[in-house]
Amino acid sequence: MIKVQPAPERRGAFARWATAQTPQVATCSHCEFAVPPDLFTHMPEELLIGSLVDGHRYRSPVEDAGQELLGVATPEAFTPAGSGPDFAPLEDAATFQEADDAYACDRCPRTFETERGRNTHRRQAHPEGDS
Repeated sequence: MIKVQPAPERRGAFARWATAQTPQVATCSHCEFAVPPDLFTHMPEELLIGSLVDGHRYRSPVEDAGQELLGVATPEAFTPAGSGPDFAPLEDAATFQEADDAYACDRCPRTFETERGRNTHRRQAHPEGDS
């Protein structure tokens, strides 16, 4: 059985639908219905909007179709390739505020928040110094 807790504003309509089924859909608590899986796939979509199904919020395709997509990138939002550096040059590294307990690299001006970060940097950026 699939446990469905209808949204408060749809409980009456859900109960009318549940009692109209043969056999009737039973309740399994004061606010949940035990819907057989084969019946669940054929029930009206509008009854499920806002419901909890087996403890998870039901996301309806009907509900999603009415929402506008937010934060979708447009081609204008992207910087063309090759128009600038994709990293901060080392010359600019000194302009960033550094923590008092920073770990400095002894081979370049970079600092790191952790000793592990500094050691990883040394192995990757300065492999020639490791022996």
